[in-house]
Amino acid sequence: MVPFSFCSVDLCALAEGGLFHAPSRSLMLADLHLEKASSYALRGQMLPPYDSIETLRRVAALIDRTGAQSLYCLGDSFHDRGGIARLPDEALGLLGLLTAKTRWTWITGNHDAVITDPLGGHVAAEVELDGLWLRHEADPSDPRPEISGHFHPKYQVTLRGRRVSRPCFVAGRSKLILPSFGVLTGGMNAADPVILKAVGADARALIAVQEKLLDFPLAA
Repeated sequence: MVPFSFCSVDLCALAEGGLFHAPSRSLMLADLHLEKASSYALRGQMLPPYDSIETLRRVAALIDRTGAQSLYCLGDSFHDRGGIARLPDEALGLLGLLTAKTRWTWITGNHDAVITDPLGGHVAAEVELDGLWLRHEADPSDPRPEISGHFHPKYQVTLRGRRVSRPCFVAGRSKLILPSFGVLTGGMNAADPVILKAVGADARALIAVQEKLLDFPLAA
């Protein structure tokens, strides 16, 4: 965990792509996209059907490592509205254990705007944590400090003629976007104009590596 400050709130960035708020022992993750593989299979594109259990195992490992008592999923936790019904028994069982173990909040997103059976936990469009507003997609019109997901940002650089990318956080004066946490999710260039418009001209990419937080200005 790498400590840093965002809008005068102390947070820890996790190399796996989550945030930890130590005072409330809260873990924040974005874009799990559970049951993405089965969603694609319904349309004839076959992918290995293990994304949900692997993603939830990663969640469980972070809960154990951080000692989190609360967990906030920042939207698109399921790839579509039918994702909950398609969860395999093993994933369903693990999810039930995790929602019973923590104060779990499902923040709705564009893929899962309606969560009628949250399998434990609380459903909300947005919530406030220590003066920070947690929602799925950044709202440029809202000046309040905000943490969100949605864009799946990746920092891209060309080294020796080869393009390399890595999931990253994108931070601005009052906006902080998390990378996606699901094992089957793709990503958007952190310097994409859509992301810069949402975060602001001072946007920078942050990558947690061991005990360091690498910082790359995106305007450059």
